[in-house]
Amino acid sequence: MTANQKPRVVVGLSGGVDSAAAAVLLRQQGYEVIGITLKLWEPADPALGDNRCCGVQAVYDSREVCHKIDVPYYVLDESEAFHREVIAYFAAEYRAGRTPNPCVLCNQKLKFGALIKRADQLDAPFVATGHYARVEKDAAGRYLLKRGRDAHKDQSYFLFTLQQSQLSRILLPLGGWTKTDSRQLARQSGLPNADKKESMEICFVTDDDYAGFLVREAGVEPHAGDIVNLQGKVLGPHPGIEFFTIGQRKGLRLSSPEPLYVVDLDPAANRVVVGQSGDLERTELMVERCNWIAFDSPPASMAVTAKVRSKHPGAAARVTPQADGAARVRFYQPQRAITPGQACVFYDGDSVIGGGWIMRENARCPVAH
Repeated sequence: MTANQKPRVVVGLSGGVDSAAAAVLLRQQGYEVIGITLKLWEPADPALGDNRCCGVQAVYDSREVCHKIDVPYYVLDESEAFHREVIAYFAAEYRAGRTPNPCVLCNQKLKFGALIKRADQLDAPFVATGHYARVEKDAAGRYLLKRGRDAHKDQSYFLFTLQQSQLSRILLPLGGWTKTDSRQLARQSGLPNADKKESMEICFVTDDDYAGFLVREAGVEPHAGDIVNLQGKVLGPHPGIEFFTIGQRKGLRLSSPEPLYVVDLDPAANRVVVGQSGDLERTELMVERCNWIAFDSPPASMAVTAKVRSKHPGAAARVTPQADGAARVRFYQPQRAITPGQACVFYDGDSVIGGGWIMRENARCPVAH
């Protein structure tokens, strides 16, 4: 490496414009860029089409990007690890009456876990992706995770599980950019995916049919149960709790003078509990398996802005960590559709303090009448 040349960096390329723009930007900044695509998933039925990232089309697009900017390119087959770490978890969470967030786990285990391992093999001190978030080092030498400058594209929520050892190796060149900036750079660079459509749903559910995916790919079989109200009265049947999530309204096939929503799931009894809109509001939750980014050991209590899902705007809350890696979160105002299995991420301004996984507690499933 010459005096003016920056270190080698492995860039995870998903086939989309964001990761491609990240590679271009790092190349322009003088880094020695190596492009890598993780081959993660292909649907069992080819008629469903290619998945949105990390499939055949993603490999083709990423290879073209690397050819255009003249950097090496490799494909890593991580499909076995993806099935073990992400798909199996995805199905198990639905079976347990929780709604999974596979993107968070994929980032932790594969997009940064597998990339860092390969970076070590390639003598690359850094890995990079096209996430809209920022990593900064404070005066004490601690690495902090911060929101992306573009509030509409911020993806820091999905990175809350990253450890200091990972954050110290990560470059996020789009953290201060907007999506418009990224597309403009891609067009100026003549990239073939500059105007590629953005993926908004889970990449491996190619047709956005979650129930169909669980049956087709994860071995979930329909098993009839009861839909009950908060008093335990049976209102109708359902094909299995795996096909429902908290806050869901469509697909209940119930006749009611007032709109009904799923307010709880009872995996032991295979029951879906429904109620009215107001029954979805809660002021308290518990999280488990907390990861703290801002410090090694959290204070006894702290005021935060807590996000209970990726599109949640965040709400003022007080977090009280527990001795077992859990934490209690109390909101000052009721929050809607708090969903077990989702991540609750804590912020102090733009900084991610940490977060955990929402537990299923204080069940609202009544005793059957």
